[in-house]
Amino acid sequence: MDQKPATPSIAAAHRALLDALPFSDEQDFDDADRGFIAALEPGVVKSADGRVVWDNDSYDFVIGDSPSTVNPSLWRQSKLVSRQGLYEVVEGIYQVRGLDLSNLTFIEGDTGVIVIDPLISTETAAAALGLYRAHRGDRAVVAVIYSHSHIDHFGGVLGVATQDDVDAGRIQVIAPEGFTGHAVAENVYAGTAMSRRAGYMYGAALERGPQGAVGAGLGQTTSIGELGLIVPTLEITTTGETVTVDGIEIEFQMAPGTEAPSEMHFYFPRYRALCMAENATHTLHNLLTLRGAVVRDPHVWSGYLTEAIEKFGDRTDVAFASHHWPTWGGDRIVEFIGNQRDLYAYLHDQTLRLLNRGFTGTEIAEQLELPPALTNAWNTHGYYGSISHNVKAIYQRYMGWFDGNPARLWPHTPENLGTRYVDAIGGVDRVVEVAQAAFDSGDFRWAATLLDHAVFADESHGAARALYADTLEQLAYGAENGTWRNFFLSGATELRGENFGTPTVTAAPAIVAQLSPEQLFDSIAISVNGPRAWDLTLALDVTFTDLDRNFRASLHNGVFIAVEKPAVAETADATITTTKLRMIALLGGDTASAGLDIAGDAGMLQTLLGVLDAGDPAFNIVTP
Repeated sequence: MDQKPATPSIAAAHRALLDALPFSDEQDFDDADRGFIAALEPGVVKSADGRVVWDNDSYDFVIGDSPSTVNPSLWRQSKLVSRQGLYEVVEGIYQVRGLDLSNLTFIEGDTGVIVIDPLISTETAAAALGLYRAHRGDRAVVAVIYSHSHIDHFGGVLGVATQDDVDAGRIQVIAPEGFTGHAVAENVYAGTAMSRRAGYMYGAALERGPQGAVGAGLGQTTSIGELGLIVPTLEITTTGETVTVDGIEIEFQMAPGTEAPSEMHFYFPRYRALCMAENATHTLHNLLTLRGAVVRDPHVWSGYLTEAIEKFGDRTDVAFASHHWPTWGGDRIVEFIGNQRDLYAYLHDQTLRLLNRGFTGTEIAEQLELPPALTNAWNTHGYYGSISHNVKAIYQRYMGWFDGNPARLWPHTPENLGTRYVDAIGGVDRVVEVAQAAFDSGDFRWAATLLDHAVFADESHGAARALYADTLEQLAYGAENGTWRNFFLSGATELRGENFGTPTVTAAPAIVAQLSPEQLFDSIAISVNGPRAWDLTLALDVTFTDLDRNFRASLHNGVFIAVEKPAVAETADATITTTKLRMIALLGGDTASAGLDIAGDAGMLQTLLGVLDAGDPAFNIVTP
């Protein structure tokens, strides 16, 4: 793979960091090991056909002192996060950690067990349940709680529950208001692009080792098994709402628009235990995840953390989340959640202060520093989110992408810009020469900028590609942020080899099946190739027999619109009578199966299908 060692400048930066941060503080290691019962041996989970969907043992190298090719702070975090096994939080609450990006938590009730956030994949969730039962007995699952609408908190539900058991009332599924719509939309609307970038973010194609993937800060990486979704049977809508499941009282706090658009915290009085979902973990989280998402609101995020302290702080003995390890003791819990609150509030408030003084997002990101008390708290470090990209996200949330400078209002595309920069500097060879000087001086950011232009001007230039890969690799070695490291190394991997595509696709059939008719029509609209459809005008009436709902769908000016109607009309070019699942199959390319009745001009349906563009799961990122 032509990997290189760390340069002297990276090694020097690491030595300085070792002197600057409180590495003698071992409290996190004590907490991460507390209550350990047993590990899954081996720490590998396979699918029914023998494919490895999770391999925590591949991180066994993350021990001892940090190597020169990994930021010491990130190495410390990876040592903590790579721990795997079943842990007792308090008697009656157990967590399985290290079997996916997230944790799976078990709350023991009077007769059975409540499952919180069943991981990404069916296989890893089933393995976690098996590990729990091996040491706590064969307790029946009586409820599943989804803390929020991200796939690492619901995708493995079929490993702990069945639709039949839910339909029969044997298992209750509880989620915050709006859960299903947000869970489905995020994985479908921009799912192709997000999944491709998630491959970079989680280092899906990287070899694991000191010069490769060491973890993503929030968890090690994502599992790649079967994805599922069972629609909630109960949606929580109000802070203070209480539900009793199997003798366990649960008090809920709504927290929408924080780490996820649909999210909630919840408290268990019997155990004096508070679940903070993903809003208070042992890292600075993302306000704009690098895979892409809607910008999150740090102002309301900090507000809900304040509310959690006020509501639960004086009656909580342990706080846990769906990532990382718990915090015990009332004073420590209030300090921990308070630090997290101050972290998001400080980033929000100071970014707004500086943007109102005329600084741009990029400028603010370079000058904003946390107060010393937060810098010295390990849980505020940017292992998953970063100050740099979170500040830019806050700027984007309030001001948009444009920084106000008219010269930046209408730039050329990267390829055209690269060609012009390279010509102005004196050709690709000259650019590589200047970039090499920057590389040798340790100015890897400038080298990357130059080489980005060089590769976009001439992607086949071997020396430019090679030096660009070496440059990204050094940036990775220096990164405290796990997802930055993965992005840099993924770019280097593709520059040295070929496009690795999208290793993990979140728009799984079980998730797509939950699209509402409105979301289904939205998925058509965002697939229409506008220019090809400019001159097309058509109208289709669609009846979903399983839902008893009728829609008029039309295409005009390259825009696809669907409106619900009380009944089909005679003015449509064609009338389609089918089920929602058959329509989904049709859009997936199945035009031959039964269950699709068309009256009128059947050719109009083919005309519509003919102007739909599928997403490209292997679009280029680091090359034109």
